[in-house]
Amino acid sequence: MSNHKTLFWNVDTQEDFIDQAGKLYVQGAEEIRPVLKQITDFAKAEGIRVVNTCDYHHINSEELSSAPDFATSFPPHCLAGSSGAEFISETLPESPILIDWDLELAIYAELDDPERFRNIVIRKDAFDVFTGNPHADKIVQILQPDQVFVYGVSTNVCVDKAVIGLAERGIKVYVFKDAIKELPNIPLPFETWKAKGIEMISFADVKNYL
Repeated sequence: MSNHKTLFWNVDTQEDFIDQAGKLYVQGAEEIRPVLKQITDFAKAEGIRVVNTCDYHHINSEELSSAPDFATSFPPHCLAGSSGAEFISETLPESPILIDWDLELAIYAELDDPERFRNIVIRKDAFDVFTGNPHADKIVQILQPDQVFVYGVSTNVCVDKAVIGLAERGIKVYVFKDAIKELPNIPLPFETWKAKGIEMISFADVKNYL
């Protein structure tokens, strides 16, 4: 296994966001599907661990609303057990370990084995994985990455929260600029990212950073 200190971080590449018939379709998200597949295939070939986050809401989740403002609240999407909550085929995690909210702490011991669990799936019930799943912080502490490459949707909501959260934990963060897509009417985070030392690169250049 190579690249133990490098993580790929796949944010919410789920049917409800990327499929045009999805409950909270991100306009143009289907355009990044080919690059998402390249990233997934590359990670497998190079033995890079992938943290895959996913929205996994219940109908009473705080961010869901029947009168959403599309900034802090959104219509029901990625409901637990629904097809919309599934990862798209291009990023479907292979034989993952699933980190749900109510897992026993003993699960952490298994994360030390990258050969057994190259893919980690973290379900979350908030924009920010670090508040949406109580285990997320501990997982990052166990994995101890030197650098993380982030991609997915949407740029200005859940991707932003992941990027900032990782950077604030002292990790060097890169964003694949050709593998993200934003929602409308919400400010873009690029200036904030730059100020925090977060770099945006094309996926084609990733080998230069490994």
